[in-house]
Amino acid sequence: MSRTRSARPRGGLSAVEGVARCRAELPESTMAKAANTTNPQTPEDQDASAPKPQRVTKQQIMIDMLSRPEGASIEELIEATGWLSHTCRGAMSGVLKKKLGLTITSEKEGQRGRVYRLT
Repeated sequence: MSRTRSARPRGGLSAVEGVARCRAELPESTMAKAANTTNPQTPEDQDASAPKPQRVTKQQIMIDMLSRPEGASIEELIEATGWLSHTCRGAMSGVLKKKLGLTITSEKEGQRGRVYRLT
């Protein structure tokens, strides 16, 4: 004979009711302390208008490498980004070409193999 589980846990409270009851039982000082912890105030000695250092992404690294006059080979892109070759090719095709609308040319050079450039 199989037992069916009721919608409520053994205590007879749903999860929402249990949370509401726990909050009601906590002293106000605990709730105020929790609010300060989760929403800390910005220290006044910090300048809010100070510019943040710009984040360098792997996508930006690829754009910078492909923008050089000598371009970049897949091996160079792999080394710079730490990605596998299919990921580098996919990023060039999907993000750089399709989403950003950049034009990428490729040509085969002697020792470097296929070299990609932004035009």
